[in-house]
Amino acid sequence: MLFLSPKCLYFLMQNGIIDIMKKQKLTFDSRIDYALILPVFLLNLIGLLVLYIATNHDYPHRLAKVMTQQITWGVAGVILAFIVMHFNAKMLWKFTPVLYGLGLVLMALPLKFFDPLTVAATGAKNWVYLGGSNLFQPSEFMKISYILLMARVVVAFQNRLKDRLFKDDFKLILYMFLVTLPVMILLGAQKDFGTALVFMAVFAGMVIVSGISWRIILPVVGLVALIGGGIIFLTTFDGGRDFLKSAGMGNYQILRIDAWLDPFANAQGSTYQQAQGLVAIGTGGLVGQGFNVVNVSVPVRESDMIFTVIGENFGFIGSSFVILLYFIFIYRMIRVTIRANNQFYIYVSTGITMMILFHVFENIGANIGVLPLTGIPLPFISQGGSSLIGNLIGLGLVLSMTYNHIPVFPHDNSHYMPIRAKRSRTDNAVL
Repeated sequence: MLFLSPKCLYFLMQNGIIDIMKKQKLTFDSRIDYALILPVFLLNLIGLLVLYIATNHDYPHRLAKVMTQQITWGVAGVILAFIVMHFNAKMLWKFTPVLYGLGLVLMALPLKFFDPLTVAATGAKNWVYLGGSNLFQPSEFMKISYILLMARVVVAFQNRLKDRLFKDDFKLILYMFLVTLPVMILLGAQKDFGTALVFMAVFAGMVIVSGISWRIILPVVGLVALIGGGIIFLTTFDGGRDFLKSAGMGNYQILRIDAWLDPFANAQGSTYQQAQGLVAIGTGGLVGQGFNVVNVSVPVRESDMIFTVIGENFGFIGSSFVILLYFIFIYRMIRVTIRANNQFYIYVSTGITMMILFHVFENIGANIGVLPLTGIPLPFISQGGSSLIGNLIGLGLVLSMTYNHIPVFPHDNSHYMPIRAKRSRTDNAVL
């Protein structure tokens, strides 16, 4: 068995013989990465705790409803994560195009079914509104479908090549761009800039891991930095602001940049949310004000600004503990990615990692004034069923990598096909 050829190993996997052997050798517990689950479990508990604090002070009459909904969404997300964990790469590969198409259809719904009050408040049509309430945010589920299709496109492209040439990098970028374009068009129609940034972060992570030449990446990074700096500069004077508005940039987006550059310039007006958030975190000090103590009013602190509740109640120590949990979770995902012996799983895990990492970086960064507010929730902690369930499904996908791990036999290196070097088509790219 130690000297089976890749074709023989493929035959055994196709006929279920390998799976039977694995199940005989590995128990259920040994196939679960509990070190990956533990930080998520603790983050969810912290989320319920701080959501209780925020809702109890801001909407006490809705406390029971909000907590019940969040727990229900959490349970639903755990069930879906458990189901997804049992999906092997072959099944995911097969259904990925269908999931991507379904995701695009769902993302078109908020353009027709939206709440005018929500649009007036946020400037974005990103929630499906039916029956008098906002039901769900399709883009949260589209992130998962997008990651799966991007992974499939990259793996399929790479395994068609015998030799990777510089011009092939441009072809791969084009294919990845074509997958991304419909999503960006819909997000543009929804005017959901914050979520678009998440997709761009995932795209960037996929590009780097796919082995695209740095001769292409570095000039693009420089161009993006130049454009971003130019936009920030234009917001500093009236003529530049008028130009940005004529180019399609919303006034609320310009005001968010203003609040980031000088949060106390108009603390009782357009920069109120950013200023109050900084004050709330500052009053927490080292150890916080104590459980369920809220002295500073912060708009939307149950969702986008929930880190301010952590800072005010539990201080620097409590905030650092939450950041440490995210660090452990992201580290474990990276570790799973590095140890994976399956190309498709590597790119899926990379996409999930970039999604979570960007959410954490942007949300906490915005709360402490390092980055502009974009309305991105804090994973596993902020209120919201779509975000929570979507992130838990992402967790299930990463867990499936260890649960369905294909054993690697000595003298068989076919599972570790290099990404950049000369290569030939292998059978294990998906299986």
